[in-house]
Amino acid sequence: MARRMIIMLIGVGLLFGLIFGYQFFKSYMMKKYMAEAGASATVTVSTMKASPEAWQNRIRAAGSLRAVRGVDVTTELAGLVRTIQFTPGANVKQGQQLVKLNDDAEVAQLHSLEASAELARITYERDKAQYAVQAVSKQVVDNDAGNLKSLIAQVEQQRATVAKKNITAPFSGRLGINYVNPGQYVNVGDKIVTLQTLDPIYIDFYLPQQELVNIRVGQTITAVCDTYPGKTFTGKITTINPIVDTATRNVQVEATVANSKQLLLPGMFATVEVTTGKPQNYLTLPQTAISYNPYGDIAYIVREQGKNKKGEPILTVTQTFVSVGSTRGDQVAITKGINEGDIVVVAGQLKLKNGSHVKINNTVMPKNNPDPKPLDE
Repeated sequence: MARRMIIMLIGVGLLFGLIFGYQFFKSYMMKKYMAEAGASATVTVSTMKASPEAWQNRIRAAGSLRAVRGVDVTTELAGLVRTIQFTPGANVKQGQQLVKLNDDAEVAQLHSLEASAELARITYERDKAQYAVQAVSKQVVDNDAGNLKSLIAQVEQQRATVAKKNITAPFSGRLGINYVNPGQYVNVGDKIVTLQTLDPIYIDFYLPQQELVNIRVGQTITAVCDTYPGKTFTGKITTINPIVDTATRNVQVEATVANSKQLLLPGMFATVEVTTGKPQNYLTLPQTAISYNPYGDIAYIVREQGKNKKGEPILTVTQTFVSVGSTRGDQVAITKGINEGDIVVVAGQLKLKNGSHVKINNTVMPKNNPDPKPLDE
């Protein structure tokens, strides 16, 4: 009986030993797994120290090029094209003849009126002499004078009609494509050729109404056009529209740009920059450092939380709300939320949250150029 009791007690002891041993082993393995999982959750990021840089505020806007003067040359009178006296694409001077319409009937009518006017002048002079010797009445002389003035006016009117048959350039500029041919009948208003003054040229762009305090007539602007990569055009603001668009609350601004080589053409798109104010110092970071959210813009600052058993620093991140200012190229100005010298995550934020462990690897860094230029193809 005593022997059975001893065997039973030994069995119960072994059973409890196995149970406690299993629980201890399970707890040990769980802690080891969690430790390894925690180590594997460390996120590799790229960082940069926040430092101040000289910052010149600029306003950027999309602009459209417009000729200082531009028209579609047309005719005031219908007629048959007799000769074309221009070369498409050529530069012409103001008053240079472009097209001559058939004016035979108008010239003949002019000669007839000139002859009638000359006869009226002779009659007037003769009757005037007769009146001096009381051979005719004053009424006859007055009638002669009125008839002469009427015919002279008709002659001038006919000369103007003949002149309109000779179509000339209304101003100096470059011609476009020819739309008529000799022998073609053109009606009033038909397009003959386009004429554009290209030097200088206007750039029209729109700015928000709050920027009105930062711009003035005579202020320098720069413009770039993707047609000419790497080339910058300089001009000055010449007109600020005295009315704000009620739909967009934007104001139209006109700048004049020198275009002696006639590289810029009306209708082209350009990006305009206006320099405003004096240079200031701002903390600058790549724009990739900021996570833009509806509830606020955030950045991650790296903090050291002691060292591990190997003597390596334990790094975590603190999520902080920031206020950003203007942007230039790849950079953004930080106005609040980050201090000079803070180590800020600039790449790898997707897996981060407040308190995440991180490992820094700055082998590959995001672009941080304040004035990037497009690469030539």
